[in-house]
Amino acid sequence: RQGIGEPSVYHAVVVIFLEFFAWGLLTTPMLTVLHQTFPQHTFLMNGLIHGVKGLLSFLSAPLIGALSDVWGRKSFLLLTVFFTCAPIPLMKISPWWYFAVISMSGVFAVTFSVIFAYVADITQEHERSTAYGLVSATFAASLVTSPAIGAYLSQAYGDTLVVVLASGVALLDIGFILLAVPESLPEEMRPVSWGAPISWEQADPFASLRKVGQDSTVLLICITVFLSYLPEAGQYSSFFLYLRQVIGFSSETVAAFIGVVGILSILAQTVVLGILMRSIGNKNTILLGLGFQILQLAWYGFGSQPWMMWAAGAVAAMSSITFPAISAMVSRNADPDQQGVVQGMITGIRGLCNGLGPALYGFVFYLFHVELNEMAEVETLGKASKSNMANPTDESSIIPGPPFLFGACSVLLSLLVALFIPEHNLALRSGSHKKHSNGAQTHSPQAGGAEGKEPLLEDSSV
Repeated sequence: RQGIGEPSVYHAVVVIFLEFFAWGLLTTPMLTVLHQTFPQHTFLMNGLIHGVKGLLSFLSAPLIGALSDVWGRKSFLLLTVFFTCAPIPLMKISPWWYFAVISMSGVFAVTFSVIFAYVADITQEHERSTAYGLVSATFAASLVTSPAIGAYLSQAYGDTLVVVLASGVALLDIGFILLAVPESLPEEMRPVSWGAPISWEQADPFASLRKVGQDSTVLLICITVFLSYLPEAGQYSSFFLYLRQVIGFSSETVAAFIGVVGILSILAQTVVLGILMRSIGNKNTILLGLGFQILQLAWYGFGSQPWMMWAAGAVAAMSSITFPAISAMVSRNADPDQQGVVQGMITGIRGLCNGLGPALYGFVFYLFHVELNEMAEVETLGKASKSNMANPTDESSIIPGPPFLFGACSVLLSLLVALFIPEHNLALRSGSHKKHSNGAQTHSPQAGGAEGKEPLLEDSSV
């Protein structure tokens, strides 16, 4: 077995940490380069760039998930991390190429689906919620210190050093996968040759969506993911710009904000998530996370003072428990040879949101005339500058962040849908599922595609 030691959750954690640490370093330089490259309609262009990336991720996620079920996780971890980090050096070489490659890198921007399948290969059913929480918390941890480090280095030594450092961290991640990460997919589940067929149905993202509709529980989960992650994706793409321009945060304050929310998210996704899963169950944990998300989005939408952003950020940390809880619910009811497919399906839904969310947020900001002014003005005026809107309207003075209120309504619908997810059926069938999965000693690559006639999760209520 290639790699160091037996495959473990810690291998997955290091891969995720290094990838997003590299991108976190670029938070401050990214805001500057984005504004310099697109001085007009910056929010709109930011949304379109992330929109193209997200749509490409949606289109490719099922294929990469299905291929990793057949050929193993390690090679696809290497592929996704390499292409996701490929745009980093281009930030200083050519900003136009940088944003173009960011858009195109969406084809391989599905590291999370491969990582979650990797974790599912090596953990027992009862361990997965904790393992997924650890992976998600690591993502948050990578963003705790890296933006602050990037902001400090950018101010002291310039953006070039930050880009070089981020490129070095990305190369370290690639080297770690090559040398240290062992393959997690058992040998008996992989075909003898690399000529194993992958059906078009497995690679077609819209076939995955059609398959979703044939299983009532999967359908409810996917609708929940779509409605809750759509505003989260839009928020993530534009929120740092929003804090900097509309609220008047300095780059140092933005970095501190990310750090504090990140630390709280780590606590939420490790300590709090484990306690909630044991005490109130999988479904109620999801509902609680959605409730916190509604509260924080509404607070962001109406908040106009810096202290309101800090308070809403604390609530946002608690809302981060939702996705690991959903991933655990999906994973514990999927066959071992289907983990990549089902996680790829969920990641595909998130990829679709990563396309639609930023574009939607950018368009709503544009409709309400929320635009960037000169970056220098914010640095000099600081918190005294509260009127950072071009052509301010009555609506914008009452509702500083209109897209966030739209997001709160979307998550409210998600909460209503999640109420109908049949947790008890899932729990009752988990024992029979374990017997079924343990009895499967061989892996047929065509079974993964399985002709959309059988549900992916064994949880349908009849």
